[in-house]
Amino acid sequence: MTSTLRDRAGYRCTECGATSAKWVGRCAECQTWASVAAAPPRSATMAPGAVSAKAVPIGQVDVAAAAADPTGLPEFDRVLGGGLVRGAVVLLAGEPGVGKSTLLLAAAATCAAAGHRVLIISGEESAAQVRLRAGRLGALAPTLFLAAETDVAAVLAHVEDVAPDLLVIDSVQTMTTAAAEGGAGGVAQIREVAATLIRLAKQRAMATVLVGHVTKDGGIAGPRTLEHLVDVVLQFEGDRSSRLRMLRAVKNRHGPADEVGCFDLTDSGIVGLPDPSGLFLSRHGFPVPGTCVTVSTEGRRALVVEVQGLVASSSLATPRRATSGLDSARVAMLLAVLERRAGVCLAHSDVYAATVGGVRLADPGSDLAVAMAIASSARNASCPPQLVCLGEVGLAGEIRPVPGAERRLAEAARLGFSAALVPVGSLTRAVPMDVVEVADVQAALGVLQEPTGVAARRPAPRPASTVVADTRDL
Repeated sequence: MTSTLRDRAGYRCTECGATSAKWVGRCAECQTWASVAAAPPRSATMAPGAVSAKAVPIGQVDVAAAAADPTGLPEFDRVLGGGLVRGAVVLLAGEPGVGKSTLLLAAAATCAAAGHRVLIISGEESAAQVRLRAGRLGALAPTLFLAAETDVAAVLAHVEDVAPDLLVIDSVQTMTTAAAEGGAGGVAQIREVAATLIRLAKQRAMATVLVGHVTKDGGIAGPRTLEHLVDVVLQFEGDRSSRLRMLRAVKNRHGPADEVGCFDLTDSGIVGLPDPSGLFLSRHGFPVPGTCVTVSTEGRRALVVEVQGLVASSSLATPRRATSGLDSARVAMLLAVLERRAGVCLAHSDVYAATVGGVRLADPGSDLAVAMAIASSARNASCPPQLVCLGEVGLAGEIRPVPGAERRLAEAARLGFSAALVPVGSLTRAVPMDVVEVADVQAALGVLQEPTGVAARRPAPRPASTVVADTRDL
């Protein structure tokens, strides 16, 4: 009997599972480099092995082991789902210099101040460098331990000696092990290091946070299986020119997977922002053409964000289209809808669209605000003061309802906005503001106020008690 290729001891791609009779540097199936490794031969039968714990009815499982311990940083705990779970492994990724180490140092210090034993393993900086930053941030505690290591065997020795409740590895790409070939940061090394640390965390019921690097495309460096093995994947984002940092949950086995936390990164440390909506609004003394306010949702949080648009005549054969904080493909679709369905001429104009404060809008509910800002600039007309716009725009020009409209409008009303433009059928209960329902983009553009002079560009604010009957009253 001839054995098949899968039954023989050959080579297998750890990314896609493709097999090969000889070693190759690049998988022929998924085109991944350094992912082909020797695979042990498959046995025809397998004998039963020892079990770690006897199976019990699901109702008798103790849920206390899955309880979350707060870190002391409310915004961090919000994204984690209440805190760190014992034995859970968290992968925190972000661009260089965004503040990953600063965030984890602050969280480690608050955990140590609460009486927990915390061990930080630094593979990128010396212990003296981390100590200087900790002194500057005030992150010093007697139960906060620090070591600079790059060998996983040495990390295991430190864990045995300190017996921490929380282990922080900064970063997983700098760790190496003799059990795998290749240099630090390679696919084989990262896979073996991560598997060892995850096994250690589960055995000791020790919460573990791994810092991960990102590629130039923004993805987490290393094998894709790394994100599947860990319990929580967090993405730390922020523009270097801004102090605002946003922590997003990409995967979370212990809480919501779409939550976001906001932080303010300063020279003296990192501080959570429980109410960041004011950072995404620019204050104008009078209505300005090309601006519109919307309310986006990030997880269970509603954020009031201002969108700005600028339309200028172009001398180029192909006018420019530039975006900041918005999806360029989505903006291009809105431009086509405005020109075809609402009669806004944009074919020979440069169009720029951006958000205020560096926030990134991926919520389709902000489509109407983006379209209003661009049309407002094209017509040199301004949106009414204290107005917010909600709605998803379709290719036919219709405005579709968005989820959580009442929660969004309640947040806008809390910040002082008194009028809203929403799709038809969005509300199921009354909200504390004047609401106008519109069915399509052309009807929504009827609220734009055409300026007739300098005085018209600086109108007095409309009283909050004014009742909005239709778009002409706005």
